Amino acid sequence: MDQQKIGEFLKALRKDKNLTQEELADKMNVTRRTVSRWETGANLPDLSILVELADLYDVDMREIFNGERKNETMEKDLKETMMMAADYTDDHMKKIYKRFQLMFAGATVCGVIYLIGIFLASENPSPLFDFIQGVCLGIMFGMLILGIFVTGDTFSKFAEWKHSKISKGGN
Repeated sequence: MDQQKIGEFLKALRKDKNLTQEELADKMNVTRRTVSRWETGANLPDLSILVELADLYDVDMREIFNGERKNETMEKDLKETMMMAADYTDDHMKKIYKRFQLMFAGATVCGVIYLIGIFLASENPSPLFDFIQGVCLGIMFGMLILGIFVTGDTFSKFAEWKHSKISKGGN
């Protein structure tokens, strides 16, 4: 897939509809900068947005992926399949966010337990309190490190590396 060719095609389609980048951004609930990145080929829209763009521009998804117009129109079955794929992606992301919310809640509880342990340990030093505090502190740091990896580029770079290794047959 040639991202730059797709970007130029998306730009031409937008201009055919007499839309500015700002107007398209408003329709798609994204920023103008995001639209600009699509059109320069720096990034591609999410699958759910690609389906909406295909519908807005009245083009086939294959045309978008190829970066050029074909004479055929999008078949209803293909559009439904793409919408199901987009829904699946959205559901998957919701599950991931839910897991992070639970992990954050757990880390918060551990933080509260840790702070309570600090105050109680000064009055009654105990190996059990020390152990509980150590576990809570470890969980909090683990969640912090995991959060840094997930919100940074580390996971996406790892996924790209893994994909390249798989596509090359592990060499």
